[in-house]
Amino acid sequence: MQELKPIKEGKVREIYDNGDSLIMVATDRISCFDVILNNVVTKKGTVLTQMSKFWFDMTQDILPNHMLSTDVKDMPEYFRQEQFDGNSMMCRKLNMIPVECIVRGYITGSGWASYQKTGEVCGIRLPEGLRESDKLPEPIYTPSTKAEIGDHDENISFEQSIAHLEKYYPGHGEEYATKIRDYTIALYKKCAEYALTKGIIIADTKFEFGLDENGNIVLGDEMLTPDSSRFWPADTYEPGHGQPSFDKQFARDWLKANPGNDWTLPQEIVDKTIAKYLQAYEMLTGEKLA
Repeated sequence: MQELKPIKEGKVREIYDNGDSLIMVATDRISCFDVILNNVVTKKGTVLTQMSKFWFDMTQDILPNHMLSTDVKDMPEYFRQEQFDGNSMMCRKLNMIPVECIVRGYITGSGWASYQKTGEVCGIRLPEGLRESDKLPEPIYTPSTKAEIGDHDENISFEQSIAHLEKYYPGHGEEYATKIRDYTIALYKKCAEYALTKGIIIADTKFEFGLDENGNIVLGDEMLTPDSSRFWPADTYEPGHGQPSFDKQFARDWLKANPGNDWTLPQEIVDKTIAKYLQAYEMLTGEKLA
């Protein structure tokens, strides 16, 4: 069996060319502050892939997505090895739209920092008197341009996203910018409402879209995972300060508190991190990870 090499490696994902489809493998790597850490978080890739599958299945009524299969039996023989089982997804090939579609339902993180300074988030004026972690009156769409690995994404306004897309798709900038904004808000509203019934607040998240061979917009990449979203436990939610979250927060906090860490976490922090990922998966899907 010949070894296959990824055509693209991100901080966490590896993408393989499978002729008329792609195979996306979510590895057990973990990145914080745009740096890949030296640790491996066992099962993390499987959580990311299976959680994306769960949401892709749930939102097909809003728009199609790129998922073809998460069963390695549908993939070339090379992927029928244990290291690929559960964390691999066969996907349609898309021409990815070069905008990260970020939606915020609550004010936190960089949005909160910006609001304190200017009363705005990414140029959107918000009501006065909001506290940290408050729910926003309506979710806001704050797109950014995608950066190369190592660079930081740049926040842009909706108007700037039209101009940005017009450069790539002459005559379609406004159409695509409007559609991906509207899909982003619709996806977020449906999924955030569902998650709340399971005890999880989705504070914010990001989506990525692509075009299929007929120019239709299709949801791609990952969807509503702890890597691409902020999940908060609803039962302890209390505006006025930061909230604990179901993601890499343990890892980030430890790295911040321990300078000179050489980008390596103690095992106890790794264990706490994967426990949070698994807990979020089980609460949202109602199932244990197979």
